[in-house]
Amino acid sequence: MPRPRKPASPFRYFNSSPEVIRLVVLMYVRFPLSLRNVEDLLFERGIDICHETVRLWWNRFGPMFAGDIRRQRVSRMRGFRHWRWHLDEMDVKLNGEMVDLWRAVDHEGEVLESYVTRTGDKKAALSFMRKALKRHGAPEAITTDGLRSYGAAMDELGNREKQEMGRWANNRVENSHLPFRRRERAMNRFRRMSSLQKFASVHASIHNHFSLERHLTDRQTYKERRSAALAEWQILAS
Repeated sequence: MPRPRKPASPFRYFNSSPEVIRLVVLMYVRFPLSLRNVEDLLFERGIDICHETVRLWWNRFGPMFAGDIRRQRVSRMRGFRHWRWHLDEMDVKLNGEMVDLWRAVDHEGEVLESYVTRTGDKKAALSFMRKALKRHGAPEAITTDGLRSYGAAMDELGNREKQEMGRWANNRVENSHLPFRRRERAMNRFRRMSSLQKFASVHASIHNHFSLERHLTDRQTYKERRSAALAEWQILAS
């Protein structure tokens, strides 16, 4: 009986080590750094690469790392039905045109889904919510702002009774926009919808992975969680 073939390493055609590639993707996606900032910081550590290499690596490996993180989390959390979701849309500038970035966040502040559309109508809200429900299952309650597109989409989905609205009720998702806004400014905006969709999804997964709620735990617990998150990151795609 032939032995099962071992999956080929995704790093096999690259001269740099997987550790360096993971470090580059982590620095660029997680922190508000430009391509050239990452190049300079790595040079200080004795790693000489071009900023275009940083761009190539995050485009090539960022979605792969984010996909691994997302699959692990979805498999752990899909059985929970007491989750509360917070939905909101934010305006993002794309070549001088404003587009909508829809985001779903759970009650712990982790980003569940990011979806880019050119309009904020019922069709866009429906596509966004169907995508989130298919991947994460149905929550117990969904908190939104007063945008009528949410109500129209929920009427069609048959879960209007789960919708909740109220002043300051959606602060959880409003606050979760801030890390993306900081990252957006460092990138000097986006030029294509596909680039925005890719980066928003990758950034959300990596931010979730390293979001350790340091303000809710003591120093020792935070250090243990940080070490565990970094160890999990270092074995991605290994």
